[in-house]
Amino acid sequence: MFNFSESTMITLIAGLPAIVIAMSVHEFAHAYAADKLGDPTPGMMGRLTLNPIVHVDIIGLVMLFIAQIGWARPVMINPRYFKNPRRDDILVSLAGPFANLITAFLSLFTLYAIDAYTGSIARGTELVFTLITIYNINFAIFNLLPIPPLDGSSIIKNLLPYSWVEQIESLERYSIFLFIILINLPFFRTFFVFLQRIVMGIYLSIMHLIF
Repeated sequence: MFNFSESTMITLIAGLPAIVIAMSVHEFAHAYAADKLGDPTPGMMGRLTLNPIVHVDIIGLVMLFIAQIGWARPVMINPRYFKNPRRDDILVSLAGPFANLITAFLSLFTLYAIDAYTGSIARGTELVFTLITIYNINFAIFNLLPIPPLDGSSIIKNLLPYSWVEQIESLERYSIFLFIILINLPFFRTFFVFLQRIVMGIYLSIMHLIF
């Protein structure tokens, strides 16, 4: 998913801030959206911040490098505070991936802006911003998968009849196995890269229009 098998030590070092940013932005967006929709829970738990210390789970971060499956500290919300629980829960779930896509776009924009206005760009700077762009796109796509406890699962649950929700939630105990199977399926990797290229292609087209 994150091409760590091809990474050199320099790429790993450059990729660390990219992953931390992706995790922090994602979880902050969930917290911010929930807060704006009336749920005080994220604020009471200190999650309304971009401070990575609050959002990053060290074990999840290490596992991301080792096994390509990692996690951040999930933002706890209470849908009872929402005026429209189903709709608002969907909005909160979408906030994380959407924030990652925005961050990826801003990172790529910054990279092009530096190159356009300075005429050159250091290799290290290019690598860092490129990884921020790629990892945030990857986070957005991966979290939209309909597998508990990912955001895509939450969205699906809120669109389906209540009688189906319990069955979907029962899959959560098998999530880690589903993830391992998925990331090792050639079809999934191909489809994932396909989606990644679509998003990157759209962003690059916009950059070529701007610069």
